[in-house]
Amino acid sequence: MKSWRSSDGIDWVVDVDLPGSSNAMVIFRHPDGASARLDRYNWFISNGPEARSVTSHLSKSKVLESLDDLALARLYRRSMRISRPDPLLPSVASNG
Repeated sequence: MKSWRSSDGIDWVVDVDLPGSSNAMVIFRHPDGASARLDRYNWFISNGPEARSVTSHLSKSKVLESLDDLALARLYRRSMRISRPDPLLPSVASNG
C-alpha cells in the first residue's frame, strides 16, 4: 500500500488487487473507511511481456511500485466508485 493525495486534498491509501496477466485493479481507499462507501477503483493495463502470456501474472507489489503520482492521477481521474447506493436507504424515486 502507498499513500497518494488527490487534487482535492484527500489522502487516499492506494492498493493493488486482482492481478492478471495484463491488468490489475488499483483501489483508492478513502480515509473515512469502508463504511463510508467512498472507495474508488480503476484498472491498470500492462504492456509488458507478461501481458502476452496467459499463464503469467502481474505482481501486486511491482504494479504498485510502478505507479508514480502522474500515473495515479490519471487512474484516479477515470476511477469509479466501488460501492453502489445502499438499498436500505429510502430513495427519492420510490417515494413517488
